[in-house]
Amino acid sequence: MRSFRWSRPPPTSSFPTRAELIDGKPDAVRAYLRHFWSHWSGPGYEPAESHLDHLLSVYGQPGAFAASIAWYRAGGATVAVSLAERVPDVDNRIAVPTTVPWPDHDPLFRFEWSDRIGSFFTAATLRRLHGAGHFTPLERPQDFAAAVTAAAAAGRG
Repeated sequence: MRSFRWSRPPPTSSFPTRAELIDGKPDAVRAYLRHFWSHWSGPGYEPAESHLDHLLSVYGQPGAFAASIAWYRAGGATVAVSLAERVPDVDNRIAVPTTVPWPDHDPLFRFEWSDRIGSFFTAATLRRLHGAGHFTPLERPQDFAAAVTAAAAAGRG
């Protein structure tokens, strides 16, 4: 049961000792992954043990978890770049027909932010995925597949 949900989650890679505390320790890796997977998912979703087992087989090895954290740290300027981004002129917006499947319970990319899609795309279709969170393809595979299939059938990217 979740008693608290972040409206804006804290950075996931800002703790300098995380790798030392977790890396190469399968039980700690599983607990860490379960925490984020269950807290960043839509209501009522809990990761299947088989999915956690698979993730543990990849991230539980010594060095693997530290490498995954390093990947996020390497993208640290992404936030600064996105904050500095300005709405392009109409002639410079993305003109390729685009379908944007957007979950309504993602704490990292809140659904309310989808109101700006038209500011960057000239031919975008928003497809709201009800009940899904940050891990949409795993949480709602049928809904995600339906959104992709519908976009492909309509000739949209």
